[in-house]
Amino acid sequence: MKIALIGYGKMGQIIEKIAKSRGHQIVARIDPATGEDFSSPAFKSADVAIEFSIPKAAYDNYMTCFKHNLPVVAGTTGWTEKLSEIKEWCANKGQTFFYASNYSVGVNIFFEINRQLSRLMNAQPNYEVSMTEVHHIHKLDAPSGTAITLAEDLITNIDRKTKWELEKQSADDVICIDAIRKDEVPGIHTVKYESDVDEIVIHHSAKSRQGFALGAVLAAEFTCKNKGFLTMSDLLKF
Repeated sequence: MKIALIGYGKMGQIIEKIAKSRGHQIVARIDPATGEDFSSPAFKSADVAIEFSIPKAAYDNYMTCFKHNLPVVAGTTGWTEKLSEIKEWCANKGQTFFYASNYSVGVNIFFEINRQLSRLMNAQPNYEVSMTEVHHIHKLDAPSGTAITLAEDLITNIDRKTKWELEKQSADDVICIDAIRKDEVPGIHTVKYESDVDEIVIHHSAKSRQGFALGAVLAAEFTCKNKGFLTMSDLLKF
């Protein structure tokens, strides 16, 4: 598999190592630091693009890939107000796009646990639900895309909750997300249900970026064999 990396920061470099260890070839590294851009023949030879850049550049990067009919594995968060447009490109214009707010296999199992627990807690109004996420100081968006996914699943399944807010709870129907930026933390997410008599907590803590990078490469392998709008639920067969 020939891979074009869009964004060659820490994640891009770890993805490169893992991809090569699995027998794949990195044919392009699109990044200001490398000097490579989308006009190179090497980019046009790729089978799939893996994109980990910055929120303000992500959507334009995806549109450029679509212009070349190149499937995309999207790793950047903070741009998803345009996700519906991406889905339309896949549904009506034949493009292929793999989206995940987090590529860690463990986190996606955590997502599924969160969904199942929230369905049980819908019938328990005495429990207040809240969330905390902790990431490294270089992360540009808050809350994290992973935290937003967790919160949106809570809102879907808990009738008494209708929206989330960052670092505050202005009304009973709001889920509070506390976003902390600290040191070089790869990612910690906690969902807590608390009543007057006890609390229930589910928690995921990443030890390194390796899990995210491996998941992105697995997603690229899956994307090369499938079409349309794809997610980790498709890959992991939830």
